[in-house]
Amino acid sequence: MSTLHLYDTSVRTVREFVPVEPGRASIYLCGATVQAPPHIGHIRSGVNFDVLRRWMIRSGYDVTFCRNVTDIDDKIIRVAAAEGVPWFVVAERNQRAFTWAYQILGCLPPTVEPRATGHVPEMIELMERLIERGHAYASDGDVYFDVLSYADRYGSLSNQKLENLRAAGDTDTDTAKRDPRDFALWKGEKPGEPSWPTPWGRGRPGWHLECSAMATKYLGPTFDIHGGGVDLVFPHHENELTQSQAAGDGFARYWMHNGMLKIGAEKMSKSLGNSLLVPEVTKKIRPVELRYYLAAPHYRSAIEYSEEALFEAAAAYQRIEGFVTRAAEVIHDVDAHAPLPESFVDALNDDLNTSQALAVVHEVVREGNVALAQGNKEQVARLLAETQNMLDVFGLDPRSEQWRSSGGDTGLRATVDALVGVALEQRQAARARKDFAAADGIRDQLAQAGITVEDTPQGPRWELSR
Repeated sequence: MSTLHLYDTSVRTVREFVPVEPGRASIYLCGATVQAPPHIGHIRSGVNFDVLRRWMIRSGYDVTFCRNVTDIDDKIIRVAAAEGVPWFVVAERNQRAFTWAYQILGCLPPTVEPRATGHVPEMIELMERLIERGHAYASDGDVYFDVLSYADRYGSLSNQKLENLRAAGDTDTDTAKRDPRDFALWKGEKPGEPSWPTPWGRGRPGWHLECSAMATKYLGPTFDIHGGGVDLVFPHHENELTQSQAAGDGFARYWMHNGMLKIGAEKMSKSLGNSLLVPEVTKKIRPVELRYYLAAPHYRSAIEYSEEALFEAAAAYQRIEGFVTRAAEVIHDVDAHAPLPESFVDALNDDLNTSQALAVVHEVVREGNVALAQGNKEQVARLLAETQNMLDVFGLDPRSEQWRSSGGDTGLRATVDALVGVALEQRQAARARKDFAAADGIRDQLAQAGITVEDTPQGPRWELSR
């Protein structure tokens, strides 16, 4: 059996995953900076690392998953000022929007979800350690990391040379810095901005400092995996790694980065105005289908967004779902411990190759449809178990509690189910008295309402037309 191998950005190659502690895995995912609601590019990262987490759990690891919330930031302050509301109103509103998006797409809740504003004491302690070691300095109420004090290591994650780097660009002016490339750990108080007391005066944290403090608090000074979008490699993750190791922590042993979701040649971002917000996309396809769309490509590849590709992904998932639904009418007890196909295991152990793993799912589904047509119940039972167990790794099992409501609204599904049930009973009664015109009329009315009815040996089955 193969073992898990992952692409590590820090060494720019795939290498075997060997955890700090045998049998346990610790993952820190850079979560949302909550200045706006999430578009599907944000949530791709959540889905990708949710699949990694589920695969590690299936592989026998006890996983601690920490996903932070950056709830204080320059962008949040600017949005709040433009709206004329306190900063925390913006942060809380968008934090809830992200939580909803993660939940509706079936992401497991994190083990811990720390907010930056709740960890100022840990940030102060980290800055004190850096100053004591000669890697940071206070200046005019700010605190900066001295890049030249760590010149032999800075740039290693992003594979850049210090002499080629521009000014950090994280302050209005660089006059308080020893070197323009020094980055802010702490920003001194400004009128109208939130602030916290420190030995160097009141102020607020820099972005990079927040994650280092939170990651090590919950996962320890050395942990297994640090994840996020590839756009975070520099400067955010580079600065995290630098300040943490300069303070004496081992920090992350593996760095994993998912690719971007693009429209045309542009990275999807709020600043470009091309965002596709999760509530809008889930009006076009179901949440489970959106999850499939985001999970299917290899996590390191870029996704070129188009509605055509979105609907193709939805259709692909529906083919899988159709087999599971039909097979479950024949097989009522599924073996949740049935072994996974070796090719599926090998694919996910090969740097989480979800594209190849889903190809295995589709092949098993094709075999399952043949077995159904042949009436081979033993074969159907085996292939249904394999399919559901593979889908469980992806968080895509249509029979799971998450997706039984066909997309998240359990109450609405139950209401529609009851109403359609009444119509189907009337249709069955019309057929029993051989009033086929009335039966066909009921079916046509349901079709006009977007309900497709399929007659099966087990009775009529309905689903929303797509």
